[in-house]
Amino acid sequence: MFKSLDTLWLNTNPYLLRFNLPMVKYLSRHVNIAQWEYCQTADEGTSLDIAIELLDDYISLLKKPINLIGHSTCGLLGLLYAQKYPDKVKSLVILGVGTNPALDWISYYYLLRTNFYCSKERILARVASYLFGYHNQYYQKAFMGLLEKALLYSLSPHSLYQRHDLSIEQITSPLMICGCEKDKIISGEEMRKWEKHLKPQDRLWQCDQTEHFFHYFQPTLVGQNILDFWVSQGNDSTNILPEMSKLNGAEKVF
Repeated sequence: MFKSLDTLWLNTNPYLLRFNLPMVKYLSRHVNIAQWEYCQTADEGTSLDIAIELLDDYISLLKKPINLIGHSTCGLLGLLYAQKYPDKVKSLVILGVGTNPALDWISYYYLLRTNFYCSKERILARVASYLFGYHNQYYQKAFMGLLEKALLYSLSPHSLYQRHDLSIEQITSPLMICGCEKDKIISGEEMRKWEKHLKPQDRLWQCDQTEHFFHYFQPTLVGQNILDFWVSQGNDSTNILPEMSKLNGAEKVF
């Protein structure tokens, strides 16, 4: 497995893992992809540095550069890893990550908790609608419960007492940033700020539908554009090229 693996999807929260699966399933038809999971207990201190070193322990076993993909906080982890270990990253694809890469749905949740005098349940309901776009009462209740658990196991550096900002540090690996114009957490305007940080081989792409977990709702559209990015880099991952003939004739939504 280690010899053939060329793409690694990063996961840092067991309760959000399910929203990556449609994209992982789509990409698995075209590249050799695996998922790397970082899990911490509810009482364990949050440490991106520890996660980076554990990730490096795994990637070092591969003995070759690899494509990394991550959404939100997982994208932040991938960005920090690519900064520290540039020779081990063939390319990096980050989804739902702004030019302040520490900004995520958890920082937004704590921002609301700090500035609005309303119950935790009402704030969770608002965040759930922003993340998934569902307004049905049944779905809202389910997502609120999921997010409440996800908060306990998050690698995000934010808390009720402190929110962190990070500045962009350019990485040497080819970089693709994916976003959504309608994302209320990382807005289209915030995503466009990436343009001044891009290298010639980098790419910024946005869809205009769904919410923060846009890759869950549109795995084929997002996946096709990621495959196209890899091909443009001369990426030698297996089975990518046949897909491009389909992409060139497909309807794109921007």
